[in-house]
Amino acid sequence: MKDSRIYNLARFYGQRLADLNWHQHPFFIPVTTFLVLFFAALSSFVLFNGQAVLSSDSRIVMLSHDEQRETIPTRTDTVADFLESIDVRLEEGDVVEPSADTPITEDNFRVNVYRARPMMINDEGDKKFVFSAATTPRSVANQAGVTVYPEDNLRTEMPFSTLKDGAIGETIVIDRATPAKLNLYGTLIDLRTHAETVGDLLAEKQVQLAEGDVVTPAPETQLTPQTQVFVTRNGTKVETVEEEIPFEVETIEDSTLSFGTTVVRQQGVSGKKFVTYEIQLTNNVESSRKVIQSVVASEPVTKIVARGKVVNIPADKEAVMSAAGIAAGDQAYVNYIVSRESGWNAGATNRSSGAYGLCQALPGGKMASAGGDWQTNPVTQLRWCSGYAVGRYGSWGAAYDFWIRNHWW
Repeated sequence: MKDSRIYNLARFYGQRLADLNWHQHPFFIPVTTFLVLFFAALSSFVLFNGQAVLSSDSRIVMLSHDEQRETIPTRTDTVADFLESIDVRLEEGDVVEPSADTPITEDNFRVNVYRARPMMINDEGDKKFVFSAATTPRSVANQAGVTVYPEDNLRTEMPFSTLKDGAIGETIVIDRATPAKLNLYGTLIDLRTHAETVGDLLAEKQVQLAEGDVVTPAPETQLTPQTQVFVTRNGTKVETVEEEIPFEVETIEDSTLSFGTTVVRQQGVSGKKFVTYEIQLTNNVESSRKVIQSVVASEPVTKIVARGKVVNIPADKEAVMSAAGIAAGDQAYVNYIVSRESGWNAGATNRSSGAYGLCQALPGGKMASAGGDWQTNPVTQLRWCSGYAVGRYGSWGAAYDFWIRNHWW
């Protein structure tokens, strides 16, 4: 229908030109060229109630870099491809959010390039100059190839004197934990600690001493690197096992990222603990066990994730969703899912599965329950999608959560 209307319009105006014998007019060629290009451009739009809905593989990217903000159309697939296409280069230490391999799947997609700034890492007097755009001290150290442990303390300082410190930016100060070894009932555990004495170490690691336990060397002994501390117990069978401590995830809402985009700003690291059980035997067979010690050998490092919260949906797509009865509060979820399922192409077909339409109904014929024009009308398709989302997941928000976890719905 769309193509035939455009064809008829083009033929009509072409016939008018012929009837007026404009081919001899000096403006014949430029006017004709303009009309051809105009109708060619018009054919790239799908008409919906007189409103144009872009149906192409082009996407609008909102780029922030080098103190500039630009809005750029692109047909590239990923953030890396996009930056390459516009000759924005990433130098050592620069950071791009979202990551370079992130697909560009929707309009008004935000890309932020953070340029590395000069910094100094002061590792207990050992100074290293680096360039980094990382946002946490641990991330800066990791990006610079400096190994840090969960028990090491890191902080950011501004240099007191540029000339004295030789720094022109922030300084990352590393306060190293002391490595030590704890032999707990025969199990050797490598530790790092800020404790000063053997007794402080046992208190820090929450080692509960029972009557008859022997500590070597004495609790008041000063700790030095690689000090070995022994805790022994006679007359009781014990067993120590290593267990993982899951890291926590801290999520930060970020107003510089598009809705649904996530960026890891600090990698999480699982911790490690050693749990000691006292084992009761009956006729030389284990009959019960109880925990008598739980020592954290390595603290977990929290994973920090930035989650985009900016909702900026093009007006044409908002109009289609509103016409389909989708509430404004749900439109961000719908746009996220549809952008990734079909790229807002009502005729999108999965050649392998046969899934069809905006939300990739399988089979596509199921959408006939929403209207006879289900094959071409995006509003009809979205009405069916809403019924599916609410019927299967309870809400569009729940459908979005499922898609985030599984990348399908």
